[in-house]
Amino acid sequence: MTVKDKLAAQRIYMLLGALFITSLVVSNLIFQKFFYWHPFHIEIFGTKLFEISVGILPYPITFLITDLISEIYGKKRANDVVATGIFASIFSLSIVLIADIAPATNWSPVSDKIFNDVFGSTVIAVTASMLAYLFAQFIDIQIYHFWKRLTKGKHLWLRNNFSTFLSQFIDTFTILILLCSFNIIEWDKFTGLLISGFLFKVLIAICDTPFMYLGVYLFKKRFNLKVNEEINLL
Repeated sequence: MTVKDKLAAQRIYMLLGALFITSLVVSNLIFQKFFYWHPFHIEIFGTKLFEISVGILPYPITFLITDLISEIYGKKRANDVVATGIFASIFSLSIVLIADIAPATNWSPVSDKIFNDVFGSTVIAVTASMLAYLFAQFIDIQIYHFWKRLTKGKHLWLRNNFSTFLSQFIDTFTILILLCSFNIIEWDKFTGLLISGFLFKVLIAICDTPFMYLGVYLFKKRFNLKVNEEINLL
């Protein structure tokens, strides 16, 4: 690979990392609003399908990006992005905490109470999200590369979906356990939100499979990669 190609691959890697971190941090900040999408009139354990947090919207993007980085740049580079995402979450949490402590002026459009209502649970939320994220992302990467080795770089759809399905379940289960334990969400909603959230993520994972194929195709065409070949940025 030429120096020019390596520089291009590095820039793309940085862009993917930026999208990953943005999606992760935003999902932590907006999680407290719940929305509904009722394509089917089904109720599961008292929760309609689908009633889920808006934080779930950008979160699946992180799994698509780590799978794409795993496929093209390798396991180490994917783990590096995950570690960077944890640092970004902690840093953003620190800023939110300082902003929450700082007293609002009497003419501030957003009062202390409003700000605290929106971001007051962010400490618990980000902690819960980071723990869930830490488990889920590293498991996703491990399973992805297990299937990649087993299939010798073939059957992209299998490793993309199978790794994401399990990791998304772990993510949903872990964060709901923590949020219910801190009384942010009532326990009677746990099972319904777990099933609803997991099924929604499965649908998203299935829908993003064509984008995964497109991304891998574009990378292989641009950098002339063979089956199972990865880009070494060093």
